[in-house]
Amino acid sequence: MIVLYTWSTPNGRKVSILLEELGLPYEVRPIDITQRAQFAPEFLALNPNGKIPVIVDPDGPDGRPIVIFESGAILVYLADKAGRLLPRDVRSRTEVMQWLMFQMGGIGPMLGQAHHFLKFAPEPVPYAVERYRNEARRLYGVLERHLASRDWIASDDYSIADIATYPWIARHPWQQIDLDDFPAVKAWYERVGARPAVQRGMAVPA
Repeated sequence: MIVLYTWSTPNGRKVSILLEELGLPYEVRPIDITQRAQFAPEFLALNPNGKIPVIVDPDGPDGRPIVIFESGAILVYLADKAGRLLPRDVRSRTEVMQWLMFQMGGIGPMLGQAHHFLKFAPEPVPYAVERYRNEARRLYGVLERHLASRDWIASDDYSIADIATYPWIARHPWQQIDLDDFPAVKAWYERVGARPAVQRGMAVPA
């Protein structure tokens, strides 16, 4: 059984959503980042960067256990393991991968900074607030234009690109984003959010 070390963050929920979509059995081990549990020596032995999520798969590709950190790498590994939600043909796979990298390199880091400066900073930092609020809107605009003529982010089907992006968009209030300003994103968000596996994955850890 796969062991998932996680917490209730967008990056953690990407993996629990995918595990639910794939129907792979897994055990949850909460890592309470509010108590700095991610810096415990036993967790750092799994991920030296001290970040969730991490998975341990006792049945790795060579029959031996494998430890994987970085949420994007975990999504690719699990999708390949199950043979679902990441296309095999090079053109479609590349499209999914480029939008996964867009999430990993843009949506995640920039919206994460928006969360910090708009919601959690101990004192206002006007320059940072303006920078990350504007960047959040810019990224939503990229998605809006892209989704205006399609149902899913990449290729013709629901994929790990949608799964990676959804938990970040789920925190649009933290980013001071009104989804009514981005109707194509809102319609996509509602499509993804209606999936039972997404609803289950978003509730992990309990």
